[in-house]
Amino acid sequence: MAPAITTLAADAPALSAANTGFMLICSALVMLMTPGLAFFYGGMVRVKSTLNMLMMSFVSLGIVTILWVLYGFSIAFGTDVGSIVGWSSDYVGLSGIGITELWDGYTIPVYVFAVFQLMFAVITPALISGALADRVKFTAWALFITLWATIVYFPVAHWVWGSGGWLFEMGVIDFAGGTAVHINAGAAALGVILVIGKRVGFKKDPMRPHSLPLVMLGAALLWFGWFGFNAGSWLGNDDGVGAVMFVNTQVATAAAMLAWLAYEKIRHGSFTTLGAASGAVAGLVAITPAGGSVSPLGAIAVGAVAGLLCAMAVGLKYKFGYDDSLDVVGVHLVGGIVGSLLVGFFATGGVQSDAKGLFYGGGLEQLGKQAIGVFAVLAYSLIASAILALIVDKTIGMRVSEDDEVSGIDQVEHAETAYDFSGAGGGTSSRTTAAAPAPAVTENKKVDA
Repeated sequence: MAPAITTLAADAPALSAANTGFMLICSALVMLMTPGLAFFYGGMVRVKSTLNMLMMSFVSLGIVTILWVLYGFSIAFGTDVGSIVGWSSDYVGLSGIGITELWDGYTIPVYVFAVFQLMFAVITPALISGALADRVKFTAWALFITLWATIVYFPVAHWVWGSGGWLFEMGVIDFAGGTAVHINAGAAALGVILVIGKRVGFKKDPMRPHSLPLVMLGAALLWFGWFGFNAGSWLGNDDGVGAVMFVNTQVATAAAMLAWLAYEKIRHGSFTTLGAASGAVAGLVAITPAGGSVSPLGAIAVGAVAGLLCAMAVGLKYKFGYDDSLDVVGVHLVGGIVGSLLVGFFATGGVQSDAKGLFYGGGLEQLGKQAIGVFAVLAYSLIASAILALIVDKTIGMRVSEDDEVSGIDQVEHAETAYDFSGAGGGTSSRTTAAAPAPAVTENKKVDA
């Protein structure tokens, strides 16, 4: 994420209609990623959990949006307080911001920066939901993401991107969210599943994706939206850095998909559509922190390493016994770590900043900074998320009952089903308003009215 730059009044930039329009389009692209994630996750679960997965992502659009307006933007990007959080009264309720007031050092309005960052805040807790498929109460999930966004995401965003944030001031490079989004969400997912436990039938019952076309659709929407996620994070389009990030996003994603498929073929003997979709997402995750620092050849390396390591990592849940339903830990946590650390090897010093990685003569300095950022965010999110999940579990309860889980969380939590096989409709209203069947008529016999 591009830093806020302090400028002299005489050099203050003027509002750019082109950059403003570009950033609004990027914001819309990032917003589309959350429904895309919902489809991606929704296709990966069994039929009886499809709607719940869609809703766990979709509700984040509602909850996090309101929190962001009320106080989230202020905590994340307000005036620094102790290098840990921000706070600006003008940002509370977005009430003290002029419509043409510019984000410091840039040519876009504060409102545009705020809405772009809002979309990052929305998708991050939604990412966590994939690890919790089949077994979490919807009310508990809504409460959890309210607490998590407030206590974990908003402060971590300030650490990484806010002027004065301690990782920002240290020089940790995170172009668009490797630490603040993916490591943050992946570590949170691990923390929560260690508290709530495994699904009924984990490692015993088949839990295959019910709709691979839905998975591929979701992956395609994520890939499409990710261009706004990454290229937009330079907050403008004047100097070519965003264009490099756009190219690197495509290149790394392609490399990761191919690396995952190659691993699958060697290890399991087949090229799967699920592997293609997962590999693409792994590449998108890994290039997110690194894409503004590396060349296209470096992006190939980042993507290939991420695709291979994430493909290997998804099997760790069976080895260690944690039930990460849809491989949030294996893809987002591992992919975020890989991309963030590889900045320390492949940063050229000629794109986003002059920081150079080990392979470009920069020594180990940047790698050390990246490692501090990675493990600080990982540890904080893991511990804080586990504590929050424990609090929710001990108060209102996190999990549905075992019987409800087995019968299907869609029907229990949402009174609906994803697919109508009866012709009567899948929702409550369609069931309760359907016309009563006509009385049976026996041939050649009179039926009383």
